[in-house]
Amino acid sequence: MRRMFWLVVGAGTGVWATRKATRVARRLTPQSLAGRAAVGALGAGDRMRAFARDVRDETLAREAELREAIEMDRHPPEPEGSRPRRILRAPYTVIDEDKDGH
Repeated sequence: MRRMFWLVVGAGTGVWATRKATRVARRLTPQSLAGRAAVGALGAGDRMRAFARDVRDETLAREAELREAIEMDRHPPEPEGSRPRRILRAPYTVIDEDKDGH
C-alpha cells in the first residue's frame, strides 16, 4: 500500500512538472518573446512621450515664473504712500531702503 501511494505521488509530480515545463517552453518561443518585446516597446514609447510633454509643460510654467520675476526686478511695484523700495534678485523680496543704508 505504501509503495502504491508513493508511485501515485511520483507520477502526479512528474505530470505536473511536465505540464509546467511545457507552458514555460511555449512562453519562451521566439515569436512570443518578440511579441512581448513589441508590446513593451510601445508602452515605453507612450510613457516617454508623456514624460516629454510633462517636462515641456513644467518648463514653460517655470519660464513664465522667471519672466515675471525679472519684470518685477526691472519695474518693482510702488506701494502707495510709502518710501521707495527696491526688489532684490530673489523673486518678490522687498527691502526697505533705510535698512540697507542707502
